[in-house]
Amino acid sequence: MTDAAQPTAPKRRGRRAGGEDTRAALLHAAREAFVERGYEGATVRSIAARAGVDAAMVNHWFGSKEELFAKAVLQVPLDVNALAERLVTGPREEIGERIVRSFIGIWDTTGGGHFAALVRSITAHDRVAEVMREFFVQTLLRRVVAAAGADQPDLRATLAASQIFGMGIVRYVVCFEPLASADVETMVKAVAPNLQRYLTGDIG
Repeated sequence: MTDAAQPTAPKRRGRRAGGEDTRAALLHAAREAFVERGYEGATVRSIAARAGVDAAMVNHWFGSKEELFAKAVLQVPLDVNALAERLVTGPREEIGERIVRSFIGIWDTTGGGHFAALVRSITAHDRVAEVMREFFVQTLLRRVVAAAGADQPDLRATLAASQIFGMGIVRYVVCFEPLASADVETMVKAVAPNLQRYLTGDIG
């Protein structure tokens, strides 16, 4: 049998060798899966299968589906569960302040570059915007509102999201001064009170 007649060897399947290539493959597969299926529809098992690795590799490299989403779609060095815990731990009346400090701290570490990239992704792809609503509002902010024991959790979480994203857009995307270069304490004093009202105050 000639070389041309040799049957094509089947594509090798199974677990990819561990290492940074596995992590990169999971990130790539996760971005595609979250955009195609949404946050809830993209399961750890389906993402791992797409990447050609065992599902246990997701926990090995990222710890959870939430962390994988944060790295793949939000593209920030964010431990989601730790962030949520930090936001809800402490006096109820200081949640708004903790949120502003946390997000400014996260975004300022890259000069706002990650946030700007996220906004570009949202405006370019409808599914990214949908996934962000599922994750940021339903998974993170509703958790904060629930911990605060406030009514109308969906409305409050959405209002809080509008405040946080508005703050990010003004500070990092359109760069309106003096807000773009204001220090953290100035941002806290300016933004936290209204954010606190959205979370726990009277919204009519």
